[in-house]
Amino acid sequence: MRNILIVGAGKSTAVLIEYLLEKSQSENLTLTICDLSLETAKKLASNHPRARVLGLDVFNEEQRDAALATADIVISMLPARYHIQLAKACLHFNKHLVTASYISDEMAALDEQVKAKGLVFMNEIGVDPGIDHMSAMNVIDRIRHAGGKMLLFESFTGGLVAPESDTNLWNYKFTWNPRNVVVAGQGGVAKFIQEGRYKYIPYNRLFRRTEFIKVPEYGKFEVYANRDSLKYRKIYQLEDALTIYRGTIRRVGFSRAWNMFVQLGMTDDSYRMENSASMSYRDFVNSFLPYSPTDSVELKMRHNLKIDQDDIMWEKLEELDLFNAEKKVGLENATPAEILQKILMDKWTLAPEDKDMIVMYHKFGYEINGQKKQIDATMVNIGADQTHTAMARTVGLPVGIAAIKILNGEISTPGVQLPITKEVYAPILKELESHGIEFREEEKEYLGYNPYGQVGG
Repeated sequence: MRNILIVGAGKSTAVLIEYLLEKSQSENLTLTICDLSLETAKKLASNHPRARVLGLDVFNEEQRDAALATADIVISMLPARYHIQLAKACLHFNKHLVTASYISDEMAALDEQVKAKGLVFMNEIGVDPGIDHMSAMNVIDRIRHAGGKMLLFESFTGGLVAPESDTNLWNYKFTWNPRNVVVAGQGGVAKFIQEGRYKYIPYNRLFRRTEFIKVPEYGKFEVYANRDSLKYRKIYQLEDALTIYRGTIRRVGFSRAWNMFVQLGMTDDSYRMENSASMSYRDFVNSFLPYSPTDSVELKMRHNLKIDQDDIMWEKLEELDLFNAEKKVGLENATPAEILQKILMDKWTLAPEDKDMIVMYHKFGYEINGQKKQIDATMVNIGADQTHTAMARTVGLPVGIAAIKILNGEISTPGVQLPITKEVYAPILKELESHGIEFREEEKEYLGYNPYGQVGG
């Protein structure tokens, strides 16, 4: 019997555990599900005969080591900053490790030691990062194998609300960690390259530099740039590509509206506000507006943001109940970003009957046999319910598939890595298709990067 240790029982873990329990008999598996909350772990184990649960604090060395000692492979579903604690323990106990998070500097520094022990530390194997890597490399390698030269690579992903559950003016609800939405894009400049020209977007301009994409059957979306697209030149071996651009997908109009919060300073997470607990939502808004002995908060807001009373932007603000003088923030010593998150969660939390949606879009421009061509690849996945969300499915399934394939020796190249080799992505993508996670490809004439149809730079 082979034991898979799962540390962390958050939102995406339910689908992961269901998948592994379905495979437990054919793959001779037992699962040990660990979490700070023993009750949460028990709920996910569902009294399955091949699952046991443990209360585990990853910083408690005795608990952690006892759990790892009996494991054949470890899956960390903890927040990214905690992976390194498990990684070092896995190295000590000679255990393989799987995470869905970006490779941190601390994790990367373990690479030589991991290779020396013949271990696989597979990271970035969720949806984004994860399915984005695998689906992109699948097409890029195919183009190269046919003798093509890559000219352009664009990639966008969004966690959104499904069309049938889209019931607010923002066309958005939280389908994952709300904090990540509120602070998205902060702490650096967005960097990318378009037609050989380097482009930079500072945070204060990020949500006004959007572009449009179209996804078959789902219509028009907008995208804004992710922080650093340039690092993918090396990762995907795209050093000669003229355009490399990665970003986040939202419904059209979201970014313009979100930019109102950015310009006012409501997304700032660098300082704490006095008397935040007793502050009303209206007080919070007024904190960012000029003092006036006569003008209302609403009037100051409209003047400050230069929006008309009949503008849809104003309706979006009103829909959030921002000007409510009775509702209290109720958070001690909170940052503006924390308070904004609290306000948004009142309105953007998924209802029990709501469904989420993952949208992924890749564009590949390449030259082959003297001709320039383009492939557009899209993937849309809609959740079933609040447990079997599209986000949980697209994160949990690739993590579980990778863990089994590492256990079976099908993925064996050692080191701290992400899923960009054919050994990894080919079998995982094939199995994901059987779960309805697949890409639709369309070939067309290559037009280069020129969204406005004009000469420019």
